[in-house]
Amino acid sequence: MDSKPDPLHIMFFPHLAHGHMIPTIDLARLFARQGIKATILTTQLNTNLFSKIIERERELGFEIDFLVIKFPSMEAGLPEGIEIISSITSQEMGFKFFKAVSLLQQPLQQILQDCRPSCLVADGMFPWATQVASKVGIPRLVFYGTGYFASSVFDSFRRYEPLKHVTSDDQPFEVPGIPDKITMTRRQQPVELRESGANPEITVLLHKLIEAEIASSGVIINSFQELEPAYVEHYRKTLGRKSWHLGPLSLCNKNMEDKSQRGNANDASIDRVECLRWLDSKKQSSVLYICFGSVSWISAAQLTEIAEGIEASGVDFLWVVRKTNKDEDKEEWLPKGFEERMKGKGLIIRGWAPQVLILDHEAIGGFMTHCGWNSTLESITAGVPMVTWPLSNEQFINEKLVTDILRVGVGVGAQEWCRWMESRKLLVTRENISKAIAEVMVGEEADNIRNRARALKEMANRAVEEGGSSHSDLMALLDGLRLNNI
Repeated sequence: MDSKPDPLHIMFFPHLAHGHMIPTIDLARLFARQGIKATILTTQLNTNLFSKIIERERELGFEIDFLVIKFPSMEAGLPEGIEIISSITSQEMGFKFFKAVSLLQQPLQQILQDCRPSCLVADGMFPWATQVASKVGIPRLVFYGTGYFASSVFDSFRRYEPLKHVTSDDQPFEVPGIPDKITMTRRQQPVELRESGANPEITVLLHKLIEAEIASSGVIINSFQELEPAYVEHYRKTLGRKSWHLGPLSLCNKNMEDKSQRGNANDASIDRVECLRWLDSKKQSSVLYICFGSVSWISAAQLTEIAEGIEASGVDFLWVVRKTNKDEDKEEWLPKGFEERMKGKGLIIRGWAPQVLILDHEAIGGFMTHCGWNSTLESITAGVPMVTWPLSNEQFINEKLVTDILRVGVGVGAQEWCRWMESRKLLVTRENISKAIAEVMVGEEADNIRNRARALKEMANRAVEEGGSSHSDLMALLDGLRLNNI
């Protein structure tokens, strides 16, 4: 009698940030639905954010669970209970947080030795995970929270160093060595790229990330072939990386419960029914949804400009405002009488909101977004055009994909990349905000943008269906893992 090979057991280790954990949880669910044993490694407090959605998967018969790793808060000088980036309230606390993350190497190695999974899928922000997995004798796959285009542009910066030839922060330069003609400015790049020696530790980390990626068994990308075909090929051929595109991962959320609880249902600041009832009262494609992600920091002065720009545009809106200080009830940034004047036209949500559920509603006609990759993909899968407002990370690069290549969005004119919690010198004016909203929400060109967005939605849905581009890459990856030849 032939003996069956041991079933695959894959361990998933996401970075401790909402934007990283959300797609990793979806990725683990995707694998579990293929009969794979999936274990998600994270800290105790972070299991609480996703426990309901994982429990539903288990009730459906899928083998998926959490394994808790202790977060070394005390060793890094952090107060207890700080286990996710959105809990950080200062840059000093941020440095301590990343020190704590670096201390997870030894506990990870012990867990891998004890559990002996078939493969470790670890976040790209853990460069040391490649070496740890190698010591235990298992493959490590890198999972990044961004797409092929952004990875290709960052490789261009590293390979060609175009910023060395730029004489001012606002001088446009063309990104060299990529399939499309894309122009950016130095001011739109991370401080570490535009200022030589700005932070040597970050520079060293960036080199370690690249080295760990090259030494790994390959890279999983949350994207799909039809979205950025030239960059899938560029990444694989020019960069020479083995990769599998398995996205859009958000599409594994099919039912109302999954969509409403994706990310942080325990901290919901508005009842799902109340939110949907308000949207149901609006005309199709008439509402602008505004949200800048779970960790974005925007000054009071800029929030005031946003409010004035929204009011001037005349559109209905649903605005998610992140509370940076839970004890602060005063909101002096709101223009006097704004909420009274906007009653019926606007709904302000303070805190977390069910974004996938909102974007899927037929009343949503546009999404003002920071261009984080999760939000960008969620907008694309919903067929919703974007008003783009990048702030940091790779968001200015993602904006170029949305506005210049896919042509499903219009920028507000954001020009300044800033570190988290740093004040910006350049405000985006209410006039620019109102103008960008109008271009996306009203008129003939808005209809053209919306038609392109809806076409991408159809492509995204086909990609994850059986025989689609992402489904085919998933099958190829699983075959490779079973045959030990990735």
